[in-house]
Amino acid sequence: MAATTSPHTRRDASPGPGALGRLGVWVTLHARLVTVAWLLVVIGLGGFAPKVEQNLSGAGWQADGSESVAARELARQHFGGNSSSAIQVVVHSDDGPVTGGRGAEVLAEVTSRLESDPRIADVLAPRSGATLSQDGSTAIVLAGAGADTNEMVRVATELKGPLQRLSGDGIEVNPTGSSLLWSDFNEANLDAMLKSEMVSWPVTLAILVLAFGALVAAGLPLLLTLAGLVASAGSLVLINELVPVSIWAMNFAMMFALALGIDYALFLVVRYRAARMGAGLSARDAVAETMDTAGKAVLLSGLTVLVSLSAVMLVPSPSFRSMAGGIMLSVVFVLGATLTLLPLVLFTLDHRINKLSLPWATTGEHRSPRFAAWGERLWRRPLVWGAASLVILLALAAPVVGLSTAMPSIKVLPEDASARVGYDRVQKEFGDGAPGTLQIVVAEQEAAEAMAVVQSDGGIVAAMPAQSAADDSGLAMLQAVPTVDPSDPGLADTVQRLRADLPDTAYVGGAAVENLDLKSQLDDSTPLVIGVILALGFLLLLVTLQAPLISLLGTLVSLLSTAAAFGVARLVFQEGWGAGLLGFEPQGFLDAWAPVFFFAMIFAIAMDYTVFLLASAKEHYERSGDPKEAMVGALAHSGRVIFAAGAVMVAVFFTFALSGPLPPKEMGVVLGVAVLLDAFLVRLVLLPVLLRLTGHAAWYVPAWLGRLLPNITFAHG
Repeated sequence: MAATTSPHTRRDASPGPGALGRLGVWVTLHARLVTVAWLLVVIGLGGFAPKVEQNLSGAGWQADGSESVAARELARQHFGGNSSSAIQVVVHSDDGPVTGGRGAEVLAEVTSRLESDPRIADVLAPRSGATLSQDGSTAIVLAGAGADTNEMVRVATELKGPLQRLSGDGIEVNPTGSSLLWSDFNEANLDAMLKSEMVSWPVTLAILVLAFGALVAAGLPLLLTLAGLVASAGSLVLINELVPVSIWAMNFAMMFALALGIDYALFLVVRYRAARMGAGLSARDAVAETMDTAGKAVLLSGLTVLVSLSAVMLVPSPSFRSMAGGIMLSVVFVLGATLTLLPLVLFTLDHRINKLSLPWATTGEHRSPRFAAWGERLWRRPLVWGAASLVILLALAAPVVGLSTAMPSIKVLPEDASARVGYDRVQKEFGDGAPGTLQIVVAEQEAAEAMAVVQSDGGIVAAMPAQSAADDSGLAMLQAVPTVDPSDPGLADTVQRLRADLPDTAYVGGAAVENLDLKSQLDDSTPLVIGVILALGFLLLLVTLQAPLISLLGTLVSLLSTAAAFGVARLVFQEGWGAGLLGFEPQGFLDAWAPVFFFAMIFAIAMDYTVFLLASAKEHYERSGDPKEAMVGALAHSGRVIFAAGAVMVAVFFTFALSGPLPPKEMGVVLGVAVLLDAFLVRLVLLPVLLRLTGHAAWYVPAWLGRLLPNITFAHG
């Protein structure tokens, strides 16, 4: 009785194409239908795409179900919109009290403009001892939130320009608050994204020309990605009509679609050229072989990416769910275009994909002699190369032990942004903790008890008298100014004490507290999300490869590049290494959303390369049953694609690190370093070494497991 099932003995002997091969043939036989369908998708959804930056919002960074969100909603409903999303207009006079002369005129005009917007609730004039500074030079006009947080960001965007233009003659007007922070961040982020795209597209095209050896072939991935991006952007606008979508969803989708679209197109185009120009198959047969081999790997890779990102949906925060959803949507469109539109383009262009070739280009070459030689070198000395790559990865990962995280501070904004100027002015005139004023909603009969608790707490420097709700809700609201800056870790201790000591009816909120609650939720969710991602990633690899050992090893080695990327992130963003070069002001921590979200993105990309390499290895093992041919052949046939795709991804990600506010820099550095290490050390050194050391055991599958798994093969025909 056989105890194992070898992949090469399970190979389907049918000479006809598989399911994806038949799809590729069908596409070529129904060219007009496929072309019209994609034109309708791109043009139909593309009509909405230009509205994406205007319609999507930056809000939604909250912990659904948290006490702070409940406090915000109670404040908005019962206290004239005096909630965390209210707009604070800071008016400062350089010459005398702001409430007299030209300052009084400006305050009246500010109030008039705010009251004319139907989305603004109550407008509160400056009050002595609360929103008017002791020397009278600075006043805050509070515009209550009469709409949800997403709409208040749009209100801030529309009003900040006209309000700032009231400055002059010694008077300075700067709106601030959380709604302005997101408005200013969106503006700075959009500018950075456009600059990054202007740099990344030419760099990407240059790398692709070198990889493909022909300008026309190099343009195919960009065409494919553009179709996917336009479709996903339009879809996000439509989805936003039903469910609020964060602008970050589009930002991440744009970067991810570009990177994955190029990966997928590279894999298919190289395989098609080998089948058509190398093996001499007919155009239709070449499409079938390409889809049954590279197309299958792309499909399974795409599914792995989608599964990895879907785990982020476990974080109960609108921003995280919409960001993950936006990326997943872009992956679906890019995957759809890769498996339907690209085969048709390849079939239609055929030999013309080699137009404008470089002199040294070898269009029909699939097996790279250089990467074959590299595979031979690794086979001869696996321990030396494996140990060297492992030492580098562990050395870079070591700093991750001291990594600190917190929610973004005001430093993520440019120094001249309205929200930051207003924030600094409030802090200067009213105290370090004034921008992070706490809002406590409590039953009115317990307001006196709550005030006593607040006034006796050492973390509070000032408390304003309780305000009764205008309706019959029986609620009261207290506002308390902490002693520390909103981003100071000490604020969390103050909030924790207050929540323990205040009456049971009290809800503690405010913009800074919402950040603390979101961080707490992220800390709780991160282990679960990472565990789910690893488990699902392993299961998908197991189904794909039919080999438990190499599926497990392929999953685990992804943790090395991820840990190394976060180790580098700590040195750069927490310790400030290279801050001057990258042009940012260190916060002293990494943004709290980075570990969970970036882990999902890094793991998705890492599994993308893993599937490409190991699918090629499995194809060779199916044909030969030889572990050496599996390892060397995989590097020879997929190494060049992984190298080129990795170079493109690194270029794309690092362009985001060179411009704009801090969060995109974090994204660019962390993802760029992760891809650099994963593509060039893990997938092209460490994983092949593991294939070498495990030999036949890498592809061992127990008979009982073989009967449970679907029969997926990569050897065509």
